[in-house]
Amino acid sequence: MTVINAHGLDYKEINESIREADTDITIDNCLGQRFIADGMSNKRIVINGVPGNALGAYLNGAVIEVNANAQDAVGDTMNAGKIIIHGSVGDAVGYAMRGGEIYVKENAGYRAGIHMKAYKEKQPVMVIGGRCGSFLGEYQAGGTIIVLGLNKDGKNIVSNFPSTGMHGGKIFLRGKCDNIKFPSQVKVTKATKKDIENIKKYVTEFCLLFGYDENEILNSYFTVITPDSKNPYKQMYVAN
Repeated sequence: MTVINAHGLDYKEINESIREADTDITIDNCLGQRFIADGMSNKRIVINGVPGNALGAYLNGAVIEVNANAQDAVGDTMNAGKIIIHGSVGDAVGYAMRGGEIYVKENAGYRAGIHMKAYKEKQPVMVIGGRCGSFLGEYQAGGTIIVLGLNKDGKNIVSNFPSTGMHGGKIFLRGKCDNIKFPSQVKVTKATKKDIENIKKYVTEFCLLFGYDENEILNSYFTVITPDSKNPYKQMYVAN
């Protein structure tokens, strides 16, 4: 195990130490350093403290686990790998994400999953345990976003303008979502048994990571949001 004390270090020094390590890595005393582990593969990194913006941007196969909150743009344009957050994240988590998995125990800010995309075997997945801010899945072109609403604090599972400009992929929201207004270019339906089977792997992983009952979650009502096939923007963004 390689232990990096991040106190007083900038991201360049931290990332250089990560690249030089040939064992699993623990980063202690992290406090807002941006760009940690950007573009990395074949590494397993545990972070104690709060990393700054663009954690794991362009990630290419590494596994990052944060024992705290994380800031904006977690997993920006990540290609492969896994990011696990034992807290909440800021805005634009999974921005332009094109592969890999992100698991967040608690809440996400605005524009989670904006411009998420998929191509052939590259199918990104993001699971948020709590709720999300406005513009969830904005311009989503592929992949899967799952929001579980486990906060039980009486607030909506997602705030204003979810799925605005969505033209690919799927969003799963736990609950009936009758009081949420969706744009006209998407379809809002009850999840089928096949839908639930398709997300079971990721919900199970979430529950194993954070200590929830997968049967209780999977037996819940889920709302599924998909783009309307008549959406005129679809041809501009995804192959058919």
